[in-house]
Amino acid sequence: MRRIAVEEAFITPGVLAGWKKVLASSDVEPGFAKLGGSLLKPSKGTDIFLGKLLDIGAGRIAHMDEVGMAVEVLSLTSPGVQLFDADLATGLAAEANDQLAAAIAANATRLAGLAAVAPQDPQAAAREIERGKNLGLNGVIINSHTRSEYLDLPKFGPILEAAEALDMPIYLHPREPGPSMVGPYLDYGLYFATWGFSAETGLHAMRLIMSGAFDRHPKLRIVLGHMGEGIPYYLQRIDNRYALQVKIGATARLPRKPSEYFRENFHVTTAGVTSMSTLRLCLDELGVDRIMFAADFPYEDDGEAVRFMDGARITDEERRQLYETNAMRVFNLKV
Repeated sequence: MRRIAVEEAFITPGVLAGWKKVLASSDVEPGFAKLGGSLLKPSKGTDIFLGKLLDIGAGRIAHMDEVGMAVEVLSLTSPGVQLFDADLATGLAAEANDQLAAAIAANATRLAGLAAVAPQDPQAAAREIERGKNLGLNGVIINSHTRSEYLDLPKFGPILEAAEALDMPIYLHPREPGPSMVGPYLDYGLYFATWGFSAETGLHAMRLIMSGAFDRHPKLRIVLGHMGEGIPYYLQRIDNRYALQVKIGATARLPRKPSEYFRENFHVTTAGVTSMSTLRLCLDELGVDRIMFAADFPYEDDGEAVRFMDGARITDEERRQLYETNAMRVFNLKV
């Protein structure tokens, strides 16, 4: 079986330069000021890390060979272009997609990718999803909120419509909480991956469910990393409390339970999680066909991710589905 990893990051020189300009300005989101200030702090370690993000050529392929990765599905690293004004963001997203498509063409048996878009201009983002499909990309990467706004808002309808119509799954990737909620997360590093990332992205996913987005777009597919950002653990309670909220008039009734939308419209990946008990919970709650392998390179140790999945207490057929079959189906991979 081939190991296909579906949440593997890269960055372009243009986006990196844009981040540095944002950090040097007075108009920077508090969460990104903390995150970017840490990730881009000048040091030998930073140079090595950024080099890994920038390299989607020979160096990336050599590393994949070293850890035994057959294919990586690449996506523009968080927060991508979602920090910038609409025109700059739209241009940088298109540039990133062109560079990604060129890298894939040079290593067509080893790389695939997701199209970056700028939600700041929903109509332009919808057009870029179509252009990304024409470039041969396999889905869409959106790094959660855009200036504290979420995809359930009516203004973002064109993005959901295009993703559904073109059969391009949206990978809803975490970023630091936005200005409207970040305050309590700024202490103790909680804005980062330890807690804030999942809290923020899980909120985004729940807003999509509770807003009725999947009644309007029943074929829309959303992918969540990190074993579902905690939602699989809470599905029973979510349904239980949702029923109470409907009963007392605190929320409108949906045609189906929240868990039903999650089990039908969402897929999760193992990115950054190497816990057998967590994998077992997701298998029990969602079924093996809803889970894909990911390593989250270079933020995580992809060698550890491979060792975990190779040794996981699952059947060989389940391992094949997690490593290969599900990713081929969900992202319509041709590699």
